[in-house]
Amino acid sequence: MTPVELIKKKREGSTLNEEELRWLIQGYVAGTIPDYQMSAFLMACFFRGMSEEETLTFTRLMLHSGDVIDLSDIPGIKVDKHSTGGVGDKVSLILAPIVAACGVPVPMISGRGLGHTGGTLDKLESIPGFRTALSIPEYKSVIRKVGAVLIGQTNEIVPADKKMYALRDVTATVECIPLIAGSIMSKKLAEGIDALVLDVKTGRGAFMQSYARSLELAQTLVRIGTGFGKETVAFITDMSQPLGTTIGNWLEVVESVECLKGKRGHADASSDLMEVTHVLAGAMLMLGKKAQTIAEGIELSRASIADGSAYRKLLELTAAQGGDASALENLERYPLPRHSIEVKTMETGYVAEIDSLELGLTSITLGAGRRLMEDTIDPKAGIVLSKKVGDSIDAGDTLAVFYTDKEAALEPARDRIRKAFRFQPTPPRQKPIILSYVEKGGVKTWM
Repeated sequence: MTPVELIKKKREGSTLNEEELRWLIQGYVAGTIPDYQMSAFLMACFFRGMSEEETLTFTRLMLHSGDVIDLSDIPGIKVDKHSTGGVGDKVSLILAPIVAACGVPVPMISGRGLGHTGGTLDKLESIPGFRTALSIPEYKSVIRKVGAVLIGQTNEIVPADKKMYALRDVTATVECIPLIAGSIMSKKLAEGIDALVLDVKTGRGAFMQSYARSLELAQTLVRIGTGFGKETVAFITDMSQPLGTTIGNWLEVVESVECLKGKRGHADASSDLMEVTHVLAGAMLMLGKKAQTIAEGIELSRASIADGSAYRKLLELTAAQGGDASALENLERYPLPRHSIEVKTMETGYVAEIDSLELGLTSITLGAGRRLMEDTIDPKAGIVLSKKVGDSIDAGDTLAVFYTDKEAALEPARDRIRKAFRFQPTPPRQKPIILSYVEKGGVKTWM
């Protein structure tokens, strides 16, 4: 076999067998197949897709490109959550402490920013000292001690996906259902879970912008998880506007902390974020046998915010992974960016739409994301929304504030953010944030 032969085979729409996929993945991990040839293969997959059997084989080979962690000696049903990515999606930072505080262990292997969406690892690493690169013994130690752990892929865990994930980000091959499914499920199956809750985003700020494509992805993920013997459910959630009020790494940490502390004003502003968080937590607590139903799990989730146990769990988790928990207790001490610019409107009426994709791309120009694999992220950079869809506006109102150290980004960012908002004279019809619930038995409209 040669890489060219397999690239051509996939380019022409043929199905690769297990031996061919194994040879390709092992060669890429070993370094004998270079990035440019793997990029060509990924692009061929993007256009030609994979069969269901090919997708399952691809996932299994990715999974076994490294170690599969055994957490059977840790008490409890281990449940994780994964989001397909969206603008302002900081759910994991709030969710993991909530579920762990309620007694369900949460082993979580997360990713970095991908395309226009932020990454949980980048957000966590904006906390001074927070280590996401733990060894497997450290990973087990933290989850045993704290009840949750959030790390990135190590060289031992799904090394094939670790390399491929970064490559897909910069070669426009992200929005491919078999590649997304293989990437997500190989990591999740490797981390030692017993069950999995998936948050599949749909809309302008998601990788799957149509509901039909999002449903196809959700069903594929549930089918793979179930096929590997893990109880798996998925929610399809709206990403037609940013989730919550912040876009950018440290800014999203701040919003997460405020939500966990139950600060009334912030909880109201982030109501869409907290609705998604509580529903996903409810499902995790149901799968973890701490609740009989999702609704009962939602009540437990809300209670962990009210009694402070979820916030305390975040501080405990931060300290256990080397982070400075006092930075979360004293948010105002964090270094400030050189520029903070208000974006105002001359319109009156109501916010009808906010272009999530445009704001996600703008945040990258401010320094909050990567254009190239080797780019360094500025944790201070990002955007804070002052208005969301449905809010009334008057001329002179602030739509958003953006933060950056980049002088050259100021005017372009101001213009792009202003253009990302669309207005109308009457209140818009509000969409539900949670659209569907997918399990092995089928698809249900969420209540």
